[in-house]
Amino acid sequence: MNSTSHISAPRISAPRISPSAEGVGSCATYVFAVCRSDHPASPSAAQGHAGGGPLRLLTVGSLCAVVQDVPATEFSEAALRERLGDAAELERCARAHHGVVTAAAADGPAVPMPLATLYLGDERARAAIEENRESFRLALERITGRAEWAVKVYLTQSATTARSVAPDTRQTPAPGRGAGPGAVSGRAYLDRLRSRQNLREQHRESALAAAERVDRAVRELAVAMVPRRPHGPEVTGKDRTQIMNMAYLIADDRSEELAATIGRLRASPDFDGIEIDVTGPWAPYSFTDGGDLAGHS
Repeated sequence: MNSTSHISAPRISAPRISPSAEGVGSCATYVFAVCRSDHPASPSAAQGHAGGGPLRLLTVGSLCAVVQDVPATEFSEAALRERLGDAAELERCARAHHGVVTAAAADGPAVPMPLATLYLGDERARAAIEENRESFRLALERITGRAEWAVKVYLTQSATTARSVAPDTRQTPAPGRGAGPGAVSGRAYLDRLRSRQNLREQHRESALAAAERVDRAVRELAVAMVPRRPHGPEVTGKDRTQIMNMAYLIADDRSEELAATIGRLRASPDFDGIEIDVTGPWAPYSFTDGGDLAGHS
């Protein structure tokens, strides 16, 4: 059985910009990701945050960081609190951050840093990275040649509704209504309600069993996994119930095996009314301390 341990990358303290540093023209060093110093990626492949300088590589011994000079006034603690409290602005910042991380990870292993990781200049950024050099080295070694894949399993509402209908599909009047030959007793009405509820519960149990099959199958291909809280209907929609939400770290050369495995499961009769959603490859957000800021939530 493959290991399912969480990759522990360093959680670096990223101080906000103090008021005294917010003079006109002052800049902060924004860190997107940490790579090896021989990383072949050119930071010009992405744009970074609007209003900031060009992306560049900051060398720290055997490591390097993908960084950008950003206006200190726009990234102070107060300014960030206001900006990131706005949903549209939060999305813009997250997309810019994710775009740089994705570009860095496309050409080699890169440890994504949390959104809004800022330092008062390059020297402080270097010192923080140097302090955690060994943790970064181990994390980079672990994720080399591997990527994150998100696998989610859903129970569809249409399938639940269809399977919860009793064989007799004639409309059953509620107790006390429609007196006559077609009416049924209150006991029969309640029995039918119980039957529908039992069928719904059975279908949910089948979906949970299917999710366990998916997890077991994908674990055989993965070197690590991270469970996530299932999303509610505000994200999935009212017609789907998310049963499983997992992130897996999988070797690049096993991506075709993953596709074939998911294809076989989807074709199984046991997966009627159950959806399997697979996205990736992603930068390994879920396998560093910045995982909660992953770009497939």
